[in-house]
Amino acid sequence: MNNTTILDQIREKYLAGGENPENYLKGLLYARPINYWDYVETDTLLSLQRPRTDFKDEEIFIMYHQVTELVLKMMLHEIKQLVSGDPDNAVCTDKINRLNRYTTMLITSFDVMRSGMDHDDYNRFRHTLTPASGFQSVQFRQIELYCTRPENLLNGEGRALAARGVPAEELFDFMYWKSAGLNRSTGKKTLTLRQFEEKYQDGLVQLARQIRGNTLEEKIAGRDVLSEELRAALREFDRLYNIEWPMVHLGTARHYLENKEGARAATGGSEWQKYLHPAFQQRKFFPSLWTGDELQNWGLETRS
Repeated sequence: MNNTTILDQIREKYLAGGENPENYLKGLLYARPINYWDYVETDTLLSLQRPRTDFKDEEIFIMYHQVTELVLKMMLHEIKQLVSGDPDNAVCTDKINRLNRYTTMLITSFDVMRSGMDHDDYNRFRHTLTPASGFQSVQFRQIELYCTRPENLLNGEGRALAARGVPAEELFDFMYWKSAGLNRSTGKKTLTLRQFEEKYQDGLVQLARQIRGNTLEEKIAGRDVLSEELRAALREFDRLYNIEWPMVHLGTARHYLENKEGARAATGGSEWQKYLHPAFQQRKFFPSLWTGDELQNWGLETRS
């Protein structure tokens, strides 16, 4: 029977690391007890909303997007564990189901955007956000790169170049989302896209090179056995993240930006009606898990 005390275990822990356990025990004499507001950094968190207008719902808009970024960070936290290790089917399924719950949170939370802000006030204060755009969320791009090979994120021209042997990491100008950052009348990049590239492109290219061969897609493809539970969870993640979430985003954009006179421009200047639709994006994380017909008809059942 093991009769070691907690103090014995603490001493063993620090001695095993070559440390003097007495120093750590003395530190406990002076440490303050933890509380919720310090642990969660509540005061800091609640001070991060800085509206640029006097419209009250702009603060809702800011907080909503901050919550979204925190959810994306939780997703990255899970995905990084999946691609850096080799968990068995059960553990992998559990983590993919976590991603599905997080993605469902993103989908259902769009009700805050659609019904939680005054329609006319939003269409006024949003002009002060120009040229900022949710398009500039780097975590969104990081999730894509961790989940699937860059080849699956290229537009048509990029896929043709990749088929000729050009490494996908050299084709970042042909990523599908770059299409939303071009001025269609001039063919030049919008300020929204230029800002994003200046801040993040080098890091994204580096990430694509670093993760090459170890994306979630490739990790899954390398498994000897893929359980039916894991296959179903992966397909659900692909569907939720790459079809359902963009469609909810598109519906909310239509709510605010379409009127009897036609469609208003997005703050980032994108052709949002086309760009946001999954049938146009054609973003798929795990194409090998879908049939030819399913790939061909990707997002078409949600076209309305």
